Amino acid sequence: MKSLNVLFAFLGGAAVGAAVGLLFAPEKGSDMRAKICKILDEKGIHLKKHDMEELIDQITEEVKSQKVIK
Repeated sequence: MKSLNVLFAFLGGAAVGAAVGLLFAPEKGSDMRAKICKILDEKGIHLKKHDMEELIDQITEEVKSQKVIK
């Protein structure tokens, strides 16, 4: 169970970093997502494109809501 929590924490951190990168990146979002997927694949983390995009969308909404609060 502990290793599963560590995996989710890692994926969550990676996704937050990806979302922030997408928000501030000068590249198109699709190009940035492809790079993120490639990096995750190299690290041994395999996500389907749909899952990756859904996760990024959720994190983007979270980041946007945090900006409003501050």
